[in-house]
Amino acid sequence: MLRNQGPSTDRWGCLLGCWIQEAHKHVLTEDIVHREVTADQKLLSRRLLTKTNRMPRWAERFFPANVAHSVYILEDSIVDPKNRTMTTYTWNINHARLMVVEERCVYCVNPENSNWTEVRRDAWVSSSLFGVSRAIQEFGLARFKSNVTKSTKGFEYVLAKMQGEAPSKTLVETAKEATEKAKETALAATEKAKDLASKAATKKKQQYV
Repeated sequence: MLRNQGPSTDRWGCLLGCWIQEAHKHVLTEDIVHREVTADQKLLSRRLLTKTNRMPRWAERFFPANVAHSVYILEDSIVDPKNRTMTTYTWNINHARLMVVEERCVYCVNPENSNWTEVRRDAWVSSSLFGVSRAIQEFGLARFKSNVTKSTKGFEYVLAKMQGEAPSKTLVETAKEATEKAKETALAATEKAKDLASKAATKKKQQYV
């Protein structure tokens, strides 16, 4: 499990509006599967998202080319306007044999400053692929960390635009920096994964000698 927590210097209402309006280039499709308002005035939603999220090259051979470069994600969310909290829970529904990434985000008012919103992220990465599960889990954690960085930058940009402020950097510049950092992180994780996969394959081969 990986936990990431930190404050955002924005009001909860602004952050909620950003979540509703936010759109990223890597989101190919977005469909609302279910939405309802409960008796206690909470908004429950389920969305089906298609995102670009390329697998490591060494793992692409396990899947057809048309599904190796995208991932289907289900997102459940609960918006509680009374207590000013929002909880989202996401998980992938394809590539599950290779890796399952589950993420829970809780947005709430910062207890020390009511003008700030606190964001707490928990993530779980698991794999059932024999021999390389550890390597895949490490790659998944590295990918998750880089995605959090890009997601946070995207939120900051959309919030600034909503509030009529000029972001200190353009979205292109921000995305470029995040992409470069993500490449470095993913490359390191991939190399380590390759090494672990190679060792696992060698060990398995020796068992049959």
